[in-house]
Amino acid sequence: MKELRYNQAISEALDEEMARDPSVFIMGEDIGEHWGGPFGQFHGLAEKYGTKRIRETPISETAILGGAIGAAATGLRPIAAMMFVDFLGVSGDELLNQLQMRYMFGGKIKLPLTIIAVTGAGAAAAAQHSKSLYGWLMNIQSLKIVAPATPYDAKGLLKTAIRDDNPVAFLTHKMLGGMKGQIPEEEYTIPLGQADTKREGKDVTVVALALMVHRALNAAKKLEEQGISIEVIDPRTVKPLDKETIIQSVKKTGRLVIMDEEPKTGSWAGEVAAIIAEEAFDYLDAPIKRVCAPDTPIPFSPVLEKFWMPSEEALIKAVLEIKKPKA
Repeated sequence: MKELRYNQAISEALDEEMARDPSVFIMGEDIGEHWGGPFGQFHGLAEKYGTKRIRETPISETAILGGAIGAAATGLRPIAAMMFVDFLGVSGDELLNQLQMRYMFGGKIKLPLTIIAVTGAGAAAAAQHSKSLYGWLMNIQSLKIVAPATPYDAKGLLKTAIRDDNPVAFLTHKMLGGMKGQIPEEEYTIPLGQADTKREGKDVTVVALALMVHRALNAAKKLEEQGISIEVIDPRTVKPLDKETIIQSVKKTGRLVIMDEEPKTGSWAGEVAAIIAEEAFDYLDAPIKRVCAPDTPIPFSPVLEKFWMPSEEALIKAVLEIKKPKA
């Protein structure tokens, strides 16, 4: 094993896949040798693979995603570096309509395209650079969605995403970039649609994504002091969603809290809650709780942004509302 930061694990996955498959290339803004991406994820790749495979583009998300879709449809395996997930709205037609190309052609083509974008609040980057659009992106029927919480998951899931013959959005949280973790020396991949139980527990199931996984784990430690055992499930992929792991956990605990860094209305958390209500309602001993952000844009002010983001304290409050501490 070796220790890597989250963004280093991403860079290593990109390097390995580009070395393995000459059809893999990256296109986007500021990804070349002068900067290596806004968070350093592409550092050193331009020097190693040259400008044909690390393609600097104009400031046009429409051109980046549109060009990547065309390249994928004609046999290459592009990675579209879109910087912030907020910018996906600029390429709306490409995202909403053209990603359905494989379905509309009756499966006669493959569309092996990976979209890399940074999500999440916490860096005072304001409302246009801080969103988490899991719920919004779930409604794009041809798109798979990945949201890793650890360096290990980031590397293994990215390699799988690049090898997939369908479009995949690989979403990384900006506040996890410097997080360190253990990575195997040998090659590995992680299947899409396979959740990971980050902590075993028996009283309450907490399902969380990305940065919220770590807040859930911290809250679980504090709740343990009150005699409440929390099971933390990290789906790792939003779509396909490993609902079976979540359902089995709810069958064990009888209680569910979903922690999601999105405004509650239209969130990924609402979809998870609906699945459990439809398929595991009889196993619930208390109402489902959602710990989400307010239905507002994300504030720039660090103080207001901290208030806006779902917190450990908010999660603990939700858990205590459905599970009383042991006497």
